[in-house]
Order: sequence, then C-alpha cells, then structure tokens
Amino acid sequence: MRKGVVVLTVAGLLGAAAPAAVAAPPRDPVQEKLDALVGQFPAALASVTRGGRTVSLVAGSARLGSRVPVPADGRVRAGSNTKTFTAVVVLQLVAEGRVELDAPIERYLPGLVPGGSAITVRQLLQHTSGLPNYTEYLGLEDIAKLRHRYFEPHELLATAFAHPARFAPGTKWEYSNTNYVLAGLLVQRVTGRPVAEQITERVIRKAGLRNTYWPTVGDQDIQGPHPHGYARSGGEVIDVTELDPSWGWAAGQLISTPGDLAQFSRALLGGRLLPAPQLAEMRKTVPAPLLPGWRYGLGLFRVPLSCGGEYWGHGGDIHGYETRGGATDDGRAVGLAVTALPGTFGDADQGAQAVVSTVDAAFCR
Repeated sequence: MRKGVVVLTVAGLLGAAAPAAVAAPPRDPVQEKLDALVGQFPAALASVTRGGRTVSLVAGSARLGSRVPVPADGRVRAGSNTKTFTAVVVLQLVAEGRVELDAPIERYLPGLVPGGSAITVRQLLQHTSGLPNYTEYLGLEDIAKLRHRYFEPHELLATAFAHPARFAPGTKWEYSNTNYVLAGLLVQRVTGRPVAEQITERVIRKAGLRNTYWPTVGDQDIQGPHPHGYARSGGEVIDVTELDPSWGWAAGQLISTPGDLAQFSRALLGGRLLPAPQLAEMRKTVPAPLLPGWRYGLGLFRVPLSCGGEYWGHGGDIHGYETRGGATDDGRAVGLAVTALPGTFGDADQGAQAVVSTVDAAFCR
C-alpha cells in the first residue's frame, strides 16, 4: 500500500470489533455515499485528494453475486475521459505550431469530412461541429452482439457520415463521439504516428500515470486488479468486463483508475501538460445543457459545485463502467467509478444523479 492512501472496504471491517467502551469513529461522508451507490451498482471506487492527502475508498463487491473485495483504486474502462487526453495532444500540436485551432479540418484531413471546409478543429474539440454521433447507429444497446467486434476508425466515420449533419457548424452544442475519432486521425496525420503512442508519450507518461494505458489491438481484457463490469443487453444483465473497446478509439478507449484520472486532472490544471495559452483556450466554454450550469471547453467540462466554485474534468460511460470527476484550481481532485451504467440495475436518472451527487460531496465535504 502506498504512503498516504487509506483503504476502507466492507470486507476489511469484518471481524474488527472495537472495544465496547470506545465509541466508533465518525463515518467518512464520502464512504457513506459510496455505500449508498451499491444499491444501484455492484461496486463503487473513489479517489479523493484534499490538502495534499489522497484517500482511496471502495464499496460493494468486485463480482456480482459474490463477496469479492473491490481492489483499491482498481482499473476500469475510462470511456470518454479519453477525449480529454486526445484534446491535450491536439493542443500540444497547436502550441508547437503544427495545428491551427481555428483552421478547417479539411486542411488536415482533405476529402474525409462532409462539409469539412466549414468545420474547424476547435469545433471538433468543443462538440459544436454538428456532425452526427456514430454511436447512435452502431447498435450498442445490444452490446452482447458487438462486445467482441473490432472496428476500424474509418468504419465508425462511415457509420456517422451515412446520416445528415445535425446543425450548421458553430451554431449549437451537441455531444458527438465522431468529433474525437476525427481528432485522433488529425493527430496521426500531423505526427505520422499512432494516436495511442502519442497519448502515451505526451500525456500518460508526462503526467506520471502508472495505471493508465491504451489497450492494444485485440486486447479485450483489463490488465491488473479490477472489478468486473456489468451491462444490460437483450433484457438481461451480463458481465462485460471482457470487451473490445475499439468502437470508442480516440473518443473512449483508455483504461485507467479513479486515482489516475484525478491525478491527470490536477496535472492538466496545474500547467504540467499544456502551455498557459493553450490551457486558457481549453477552458473557454459554451453551455452544455446536460445538467444545470454545466459548460464545455475543449475536451473539458466545467461543473458547478454546491459549495461554490467549480471543478474541471470529464467523465466516461462505456458498457460496464461509469466514471466521473476532475480537479479544482486549488488542488482538490476526485475520481469516481461504478461498475455499471446507470439504469442497469435501477432507475437511470436516479443512478446518474447519485453518481454526480457523490462527486459533489467528495469535493465539498
């Protein structure tokens, strides 16, 4: 166990009776929130950094139907947190003078994007391009049929471009994974190297993330300690821990831990990954009406806190796992993961709100 990390699990408390005359210590409010999440998810994992101290908390079971301890800061599929990593690499290329943020994507990927002469790199990163979202048309709601299917990035784009644009570029915000597949191809075209390599060298290693990696082609497992993830498909709940994440690619392929995701957000806001001008561009936001007060920059959400201020981060939803969290400018950081998407075991809206509320409590306790 590394220094400064406290692990609290239900299994770890069994058999550890306190002397009768000694009052039990007060419960950690975040631990209480995690325990409550287990009513809707098999397991929950959190990493909370405040005042330079990091605490790792878990609740539930790593396997559905069994009492298997959840690994502290275990690895999970990070889903759309990948977008922030991809955006950082693009902005690094902007800082190097190799990409212009307000240039049309047609300049870098000629002939690939319908209407690409009117869509800028900034609009891709900010989800204001109007491009249709390919994940709406893949059939992912029946994940049992697709979980072992490998997709090439151009297959994903072909699926998207078979449908009309949603709106004129720059006139609206609407989340679309298609934007970040294009951002990944942009990175590859400009650098001449795989986007997985560029994210690993430019972001993962630079931020010192020891438990974050891009699965290689064909790797359907999660390497290292991890809880199992579950999804609903065809009316039943199945174990989807083993999954080909290629349909997410530069929009959602990474594997990480709550602790690494929180550390990444701190490194980003602390100026370790981008020069100040590019970080400032990343933090220029537009309204993102997913929840009240939410705004979106370049691969980065700004989320208001109930105790005042805001945190900056992303989050990810991929079959088997949901992750949320980020960091504040004063150094607080939170990473949270649950081992199913909201709605897998209970009401989707209630589950999603419970996760958001837990993140808020971890920042505001």
